[in-house]
Amino acid sequence: MSLQSPAAGITAQGQRFDMYGPIHKALRHLFCDTLVRMGRLDWQDPAELAEVSSQLDGLLTLLRQHLQHENDFIHTFMQSRQPGSAERAGGEHHDHLQALAALALEVKLLRKLPSAAQAAGVYRQLSLLMAENLMHMDMEESEHHLCLWQQATDEELMALHDRLLASIPPAEMFETLAWMLPALSPQQRAGMLTGMREGAPPPVFQAVLDLAKEKLDARAWAKLQAALRQPLAA
Repeated sequence: MSLQSPAAGITAQGQRFDMYGPIHKALRHLFCDTLVRMGRLDWQDPAELAEVSSQLDGLLTLLRQHLQHENDFIHTFMQSRQPGSAERAGGEHHDHLQALAALALEVKLLRKLPSAAQAAGVYRQLSLLMAENLMHMDMEESEHHLCLWQQATDEELMALHDRLLASIPPAEMFETLAWMLPALSPQQRAGMLTGMREGAPPPVFQAVLDLAKEKLDARAWAKLQAALRQPLAA
């Protein structure tokens, strides 16, 4: 199953396949939403604390998985074509994993001993983690894309992308899609769903379409349905 069709992976800048754009939009969306919810958290409300900390756990898990996917597939590919090209990112990934582990411990402590001070500390740590990751993603979208575009054809990059996606378990895929679908532009979203309709089994495509209906607002859902040339669902 592919998260995007070749048409959805074309950028206005250079007309090349975009390896990072959709997944990074998903992560930025999840980061922003989680940070806002953490900032306004009522730590004295057990249900709210459980809900927000669970979302934060999900963010940390997706980040760890994302780093591993990049290490195993994109960095390995880059190093094979241009030795040394992924070393900086690899070092930053190591630092990010340490930061993720430290924040996970603070979240556990917040659950066990909730307080205003602990909630504020988690919020600040999350803010710093987000800032570092935003800068890191920008580096990948510029420097790594330049390397990939110089060292490989779009066909090779799409094949690499498909191998990466094929390694992702369905539960992780749908968790990512829940944040990716509303974060994409209408054109990217339509391209991705069109590619899925052509290449994925019908039950998988329908499950993603159902998820899109759940996560998109009315205007975005109508645009997607129009792009797919399907009647609006009741």
